[in-house]
Amino acid sequence: MMPWGHLGFGYVLYTLYVHAVYRRSPADVPTLVLVFATQFPDLVDKPLAWGLQLLPSGRSLAHSLFVAAAVIALVAVVASRRGYPEVGPAFAIGYLSHLLGDSYRALLAGQFYEVSFLLWPLYPITEPDDVDEVLTDLTTLTFGPELVFTLVVGLGVFALWLADGRPGLGILTSVTRGFRGRLAVLFD
Repeated sequence: MMPWGHLGFGYVLYTLYVHAVYRRSPADVPTLVLVFATQFPDLVDKPLAWGLQLLPSGRSLAHSLFVAAAVIALVAVVASRRGYPEVGPAFAIGYLSHLLGDSYRALLAGQFYEVSFLLWPLYPITEPDDVDEVLTDLTTLTFGPELVFTLVVGLGVFALWLADGRPGLGILTSVTRGFRGRLAVLFD
């Protein structure tokens, strides 16, 4: 799954959770944490595997359910102690939705060997991924039914985010205003 797919899938699951549990739209801080968490496994594994070659695959360490459980628990405890109890579930949903997004096709097809990364290092990586393969996927996108479906789903998720009141945007806007103000002082 591409980064925007992870983001969209995670956001849909998170907004459904928030509406069901809290009966309101998602809040700013947990939504930004969710956005980060939907990308977290790739932000850890891809550079360590592809760039530094310290991991056997771009889906290994942070894609392991063992590591996910430990990191999610740590984030939940720290966030709760600091007065942000909604951050833990947001991080967990984002992280776990990423793992599900990377594995659902193989799991539904019964190709369990394809998802050995979920139990790494207990089970070895069967076939390391290749950065060239990912780049080829990105550069050979063709306009067809799959891309149209992706765009329609993306627009649906965007509409859902708008309907939720654009959570997270307020914080990002204030941060960029503050950054622009600091730059203006430097260059005046």
